[in-house]
Amino acid sequence: MRTFVRVAESGSFSAVARDLGVGQSTVTRHVGDLEEALGVSVFSRTTRSISLTDEGRRFYDRATEILRLVEQARHEVEDAKAGASGKVRISCSAFFGVMHLSRLIFDFQDRYPDIRVDFVLTDERSDLIRDGVDVAIQIGPQLDSELRLRPLGVAHQILVASPDYLARRGTPESPEDLSSHDVIRRTSVAKSHELTLIDEAGAAHVAAFEPRLRVDHGLAAREALVAGRGISPVPQWLVDDLLRDGVLQAVLPGYSCAPLPLNLLVVPERAELARVRLLRDFLADEITRVPGVGPLLRQ
Repeated sequence: MRTFVRVAESGSFSAVARDLGVGQSTVTRHVGDLEEALGVSVFSRTTRSISLTDEGRRFYDRATEILRLVEQARHEVEDAKAGASGKVRISCSAFFGVMHLSRLIFDFQDRYPDIRVDFVLTDERSDLIRDGVDVAIQIGPQLDSELRLRPLGVAHQILVASPDYLARRGTPESPEDLSSHDVIRRTSVAKSHELTLIDEAGAAHVAAFEPRLRVDHGLAAREALVAGRGISPVPQWLVDDLLRDGVLQAVLPGYSCAPLPLNLLVVPERAELARVRLLRDFLADEITRVPGVGPLLRQ
């Protein structure tokens, strides 16, 4: 079943054989034995490619769930035996992880030296179950209702630009002025096509703009800001050092951007494993050490 799932996901018998360190004939035999047991073909094969049959697609959905449960059962036995040890897999966005979360992970391992951490950095919203992730840190609205969510706090946003850009193009005095400026849009952020600013009286102002530059990575936005390519709303943690050193400066300081929710997500079946629970609680206690991350807003 594991061999079948690997072939279905890679689309190649030879690639799976290389990954497993076995001959291709072994992989072919595993799939053949499975098809004989099921009484149907799970793959359509041509000289150039393979693809799942309808029966294969249905079996793949069930097989991945079964293998996940088997893996979960194994981890639960190991967890009961080992306590605060074993491996925990955590994912978050690349730049947040490198710049800030990695330090917290180091501190966590200093406290629990027998826990191994597999740190996955990706700017794609990962499928925790498919990717074998125990814990994920996500900034922004959470859409997956199947995961257990623990709010950690909020990531404050700030509107910034370089002094060079503002010297060339002028400093905006109101949200309406942004329509005549170059705005850098971060396409990986939900609802980044619009910008709502709150004035000191609590009134909301929706700024209309046509982005001259669109980027899907926080590091690219940071570099574009430093290069004087425009103005952008960004999480404070992304540019805190640049603001401190005067490389960037706040724009429209009399207005605030809506903060982004910062959430910790856990696959429900993994939530009570000791090592997952320890990491979850540690991050909940320590995450506000990150610049620009604040406690939950109280209603």
